Amino acid sequence: MTTTRIPVAGEGFKAYEVVVGQGLLQDAVGHIAPFLKNRRVFIVTDANVAPLHLGPLEAQFTAAGYAVETLVVEAGEQTKSWEGLTQVTDAFVAAGLDRKDIVLAFGGGVIGDLTGFACAIYMRGIDFIQIPTTVLAQVDSSVGGKTAIDHPQGKNLIGAFHQPRLVLCDLDVLTTLPARQIRCGYAEIIKYGLLGDRTFFDWLETNDAAVLALEPEAIRHAVARSVEMKAEIVAQDEREGGARALLNLGHTFGHALEAEVGFGDLLLHGEAVAIGMAQAFRYSSSTGGCAAAEADRAIAAVRHAGLPTAMSDIRNSPFDPEKLLVHMGHDKKAEGGTLTFVLVESIGKAFVAKKVDRQSIHDFLVRDGAQLQDA
Repeated sequence: MTTTRIPVAGEGFKAYEVVVGQGLLQDAVGHIAPFLKNRRVFIVTDANVAPLHLGPLEAQFTAAGYAVETLVVEAGEQTKSWEGLTQVTDAFVAAGLDRKDIVLAFGGGVIGDLTGFACAIYMRGIDFIQIPTTVLAQVDSSVGGKTAIDHPQGKNLIGAFHQPRLVLCDLDVLTTLPARQIRCGYAEIIKYGLLGDRTFFDWLETNDAAVLALEPEAIRHAVARSVEMKAEIVAQDEREGGARALLNLGHTFGHALEAEVGFGDLLLHGEAVAIGMAQAFRYSSSTGGCAAAEADRAIAAVRHAGLPTAMSDIRNSPFDPEKLLVHMGHDKKAEGGTLTFVLVESIGKAFVAKKVDRQSIHDFLVRDGAQLQDA
């Protein structure tokens, strides 16, 4: 099967590659050894990934003569916290890591974000390599250098930009994922078509079942095209001052829902993004910025993949729009107390809308399934 190498390069950081293919971890040492200045590796993973994939990775480095140390943290979004960050940095200190060491972030988006942030602040920055084990992490969070932990008032509010040295996307590890996690990753895949590549969206409409079934060529194309699009945008705008904000299509709505229900299994990140993208299309349609037929088609494609598209898909009781607006005010794109959203003109054409009228969002949320607290 084809291995795709995608360069990520920009003015503000050292270029690196994202490697997409099958069986990459069978030669993990071969891929990673060129970056190792010390004869040891430190692996951060979680309690879900460790029993499935950690043993062979450790054994491979040990057989090659490297000292291996591993930290296994609790799985789940709750680990992206001050407590989780302390656990990781304490382990770095205990291991005596120095600036010539490299850390492997071996897991999904939580592990990548948490480990990357720990590496960004430990000794003012040490190198790390992303080995993402979920679809969502392979197509989105492992690429581009955004690292963070959550705050009770919002997702990813505490963080830093810290680019990896390499990203290894082994498609074989995806076969151990639950179907729900694969669907969550698909939400981020279809996002790329919705925000900037109508041809890719058209392909996904026809091939969503093949991607979700992890058919080799379908999942390779879906992951590689997603990474290519993200790499192009990151090269233009590493620090999210302009074009990179487009990658947040659905995220302002979705992050507010995540914060309101509490970060956990009730609503996974990809599910929140799916609802948020549907809301972005519905809101854009309600203001006349996007044709209703375009919005209907986009939402139908998200729903066809088995993803939620409405707040009522989370729970029967309506959300309070005022509480959601408070969370939206903590969004990282917000400026000067005003709301910023990624909205759409059509499928494949998104734009950043600043100073969006708060009352219009409030009224939309009420129509979309929220209600006033005293209603």
